[in-house]
Amino acid sequence: MATTQYETHEHDVIIIGAGGAGLRAAVEAAAQGVSVGLICKSLLGKAHTVMAEGGIAAAMGNVYPEDNWRVHFRDTMRGGKMLNNWRMAQIHAQESPERVLELERWGALFDRTKDGRILQRDFGGHRYARLAHVGDRTGLEMIRTLQYHAIHQTIDVYMECTITRLLKDGERVCGAFGYWRNTGKFVVFKAKAIVLATGGMGKCWKFCTNSWEGTGDGVTLALDAGAELIDMECYQFHPTGMVWPVSVRGILVTEGVRGDGGTLKNSKGERFMFKYIPEFFKAETADTEAEADRWYEDKKNNRRTPDLLPRDEVARAINSEVKAGRGSPHGGVFLDIASRRPADYIRKRLPSMCHQFKELADVDITKEPMEVGPTAHYMNGGVRVDADTAGTAVPGLFAAGEVAGGLHGANRLGGNSLSDLVVFGRRAGLYAALYVKNLGGTVTVDAGQLEACAREALAPLERPGGENPYAIQTELQETMQALVGIIRTESELREAVVRIEQYKQRLQKVGVTGGREYNPGWHTALDLYALLTVSEAVARAALDRKESRGGHTRDDHPKPDPKLGAVNVVVRRRQGEMATALEAIPAMPADLKGLFEEKK
Repeated sequence: MATTQYETHEHDVIIIGAGGAGLRAAVEAAAQGVSVGLICKSLLGKAHTVMAEGGIAAAMGNVYPEDNWRVHFRDTMRGGKMLNNWRMAQIHAQESPERVLELERWGALFDRTKDGRILQRDFGGHRYARLAHVGDRTGLEMIRTLQYHAIHQTIDVYMECTITRLLKDGERVCGAFGYWRNTGKFVVFKAKAIVLATGGMGKCWKFCTNSWEGTGDGVTLALDAGAELIDMECYQFHPTGMVWPVSVRGILVTEGVRGDGGTLKNSKGERFMFKYIPEFFKAETADTEAEADRWYEDKKNNRRTPDLLPRDEVARAINSEVKAGRGSPHGGVFLDIASRRPADYIRKRLPSMCHQFKELADVDITKEPMEVGPTAHYMNGGVRVDADTAGTAVPGLFAAGEVAGGLHGANRLGGNSLSDLVVFGRRAGLYAALYVKNLGGTVTVDAGQLEACAREALAPLERPGGENPYAIQTELQETMQALVGIIRTESELREAVVRIEQYKQRLQKVGVTGGREYNPGWHTALDLYALLTVSEAVARAALDRKESRGGHTRDDHPKPDPKLGAVNVVVRRRQGEMATALEAIPAMPADLKGLFEEKK
């Protein structure tokens, strides 16, 4: 096939993914005067960022003047169990307030304090109330703001386009190969720099908060291009997803419910979180119901409620209650705000939750409790990037947002995801543009690479009687849910690796009927490669980390290993095979380390 047979677009920078990170990267790159192309797997505005409900974390000090970037940095590192890239955590804490104010200047309509400043709410793991929010629809408002701002820049948007491979010229990236989802026709994007902002991989599990796009595309594209992954085992299971009815199981229930006064109870009506306060948090967490209730009313003078511990702690506690037979009728626990807040307050603060539960479960949360339970939610690990530039090990390839690892360590604090998007989305766009300006020259795409990409994509259509892609996807999700879920053991992880290898062999025999136009079976067949790649990365990394830390819990190694220390599990592709290694995290400088020794 000749390159002239493919529809081709050329830009200085292409950004794959149009959520918060992708949009912010596009705005920044365009501001540097380079040509920018923005590629969406779905429609513009339908990014998973809109599902981030509770708020955007930034130490602005609007509710608690004593809050500052140092406290935010310390909270982030402690929440991440010290596996974080400390430089990323520092940059994030320092720059988040300005990124929030920037969104406000661009038109974001945040909730306000009585004196007109941006209001901030409490969230798990944060010492102070620091989440700027728009009711419980913050992600939606963020996307609206960024999208409206971006359309005034010189950015070309390519919607409903799936990228299957990155193209390389020697060691550096030079473009991307993909197809239009409606017609099935192939398309080539030539570029001097690429920013990955593709989000996560929740669709590896049976129950998750992610929409259909979350298949790990960006992680797979980066790994195949020569980039490294870190801490893929530390996947976050959000403690509160819907558990009933089954048709909507896994849909996110915002942490804002607990931030605004909601409490978790078991089938006996007990507020069970008091039994699960880890030593690490005992000094600042209420250990009686009365003390926790006072915290809600007078937050400055009392220790915080254990319902707002970091997400990994809460998810494990819920899992323990259910396994002990104290769960709700449908296998979760109860989240109650109805008995603690007036109906008008709940409707004002949590409008989306009110609508979601009434429409999907016929539950009025102003009158009765919700049934919730852990659900696969967020990829704490991801593509390894440089903290300052968001660059990967591959020249010209950058990554930002959920697809990039490092900031959150072993566990992400709620609200840090949205500030992550704008802080590192901006940096990725900026440094991609600067890379292009320094590079010069032209982009050359090898015709042989394009032919190989086309053959790979067309293969399922040439085997109409082959394996059913939906069957493999379902089996993979069942395997990940059962064997690589919230609690893991070595024997189960080894079994998962064996099964995933079998699914990979079956993938070579997958076949679909019909043509390339509007063919969801074909899309599923192509998504399977990424799903299997990231699932294998999680399972192999989980085997290597023989300890429990953050989002990674090993029943056979129930505590952090002090001998192991703070290490990243690094995943690389070597001669086509996946390889893992443990690598020590660089030491934190003395001035930052000293923050953990302060009393306040």
